[in-house]
Amino acid sequence: MSGNSNMNRRDFLKVSGMSTAAMALGTSGILSLGGNSALASPKKSKALGGYGPLVKDPGGILDLPRGFQYRIISEEGGKLSDGRPIPENFDGMAAFDGPHHSTILVRNHELSGNPKYPVIGKNPYHKDNTGGTTALVVGANRKISSEYVSSAGTIRNCAGGTTPWGTWLTCEETLEEGHGYVFEVDPHDPENKTSKTPIREMGAFSHEATAIDPATGIVYLTEDGGPSYLYRFLPNDRSQKVGALQKGGTLQAAAMEEMSSTSTSNFYTGQKFGIVWKDVDPEKPTLEAGRKGCIPFSRLEGAYFEGGVFWFDDTSAGEKNLGRVYRYIPATNTLELFYESTAANDLEMPDNICITPWGDLWISEDGGGVDRIIGVTPEGETYVFAENKINGSELAGPTFSTKGNTFFVNIQNPGLTFAIWGPFARKNAGRRRQMGHAAPPAQYAPEVSDKLSAFAEVQGMSDLEAVAFQRHGMPIL
Repeated sequence: MSGNSNMNRRDFLKVSGMSTAAMALGTSGILSLGGNSALASPKKSKALGGYGPLVKDPGGILDLPRGFQYRIISEEGGKLSDGRPIPENFDGMAAFDGPHHSTILVRNHELSGNPKYPVIGKNPYHKDNTGGTTALVVGANRKISSEYVSSAGTIRNCAGGTTPWGTWLTCEETLEEGHGYVFEVDPHDPENKTSKTPIREMGAFSHEATAIDPATGIVYLTEDGGPSYLYRFLPNDRSQKVGALQKGGTLQAAAMEEMSSTSTSNFYTGQKFGIVWKDVDPEKPTLEAGRKGCIPFSRLEGAYFEGGVFWFDDTSAGEKNLGRVYRYIPATNTLELFYESTAANDLEMPDNICITPWGDLWISEDGGGVDRIIGVTPEGETYVFAENKINGSELAGPTFSTKGNTFFVNIQNPGLTFAIWGPFARKNAGRRRQMGHAAPPAQYAPEVSDKLSAFAEVQGMSDLEAVAFQRHGMPIL
């Protein structure tokens, strides 16, 4: 992940003059962005997660729907609690319960070389490296009470993922020798030994994001490279406790293969297709995945696990290189192509993703133009929730407080962290599960020919599963 800044921090502050102010935004009407009907919100907007048209932010920072407010709670170059500068290049982020009804945010800093505002820790992995993570303790009033370094000495901490036991896996997006690892950060025990100890058996490669299946403890990992592969890590220790991942395991990469079958028909010649997972050497996983014929994606980015479904996206895939969104269902070992962008105003280059507390899929864009947060509902509707109005930098690290009433997100450059609140829908566990098996919005679903659909029916596959195989070159027709 990377951001494209068209404004430095000094210029931004001159324009805004309101970096710590909360702003109330309000208007009404039906969502219409330059006639982009594909992004119209559902009629029952509050029930389904669409919140109507975006309102122009008088500060020119972040457009949101009517009734929503934001506060900039952290800025690069500001002061940490110990007086040192807040590091720059904000990226992946997650929220955890903190003391006294607070929220602790753990935030990545995608840094290497000699940035103006590096991560400077007391217990770094390698003292000469400038990446790492910070932690922000946010009170119930959505204001910072403390902000500090939580891990240091790493390179290009891009995304990562939470664990079911309440820690953050921060990932290095680099191939530099001695790096390219995953580290576990405990929000309640910053800069401890675990935070500086690489989980080597989870692989040395250009990591992007992780997501864990809480039912099995299996960790799914995406690779931001060219080509990219989809991995899973089978831990030796499935106790789901801090440090358990350090006890080793098996790294595997996903492949598509023909598998023998005894059934035949007029359309079917006795072969079926499925996902298989192949063991790879964690010290050279990309090389081995390629040699073993694993699925070569374009550039994998965001990852999220919810309701028995692993979601991930390929930010520059597709005929127009605008991105795809997939979901993998471990229980049935099926891979589906859920979404395929065909025009920039639909969705341009999906990056970080999450499932909202009420069950919508939220996608952050990282394209060359305006970057937004796009919502997709289980009912097949889409809408825009937020739009960066400062510059072309990405919106990164979308995450909700555990109570579900505050949404946190970053602009990468200049580094800004927002707390956003307003009339969010209530938590809905059933709807979150529903999203994992819902049909995609009709206008965004991948095109499936009649012939491919007939093949899928004979095979007992969904259309979305068949098209995933077809897009990746399997000779299924």
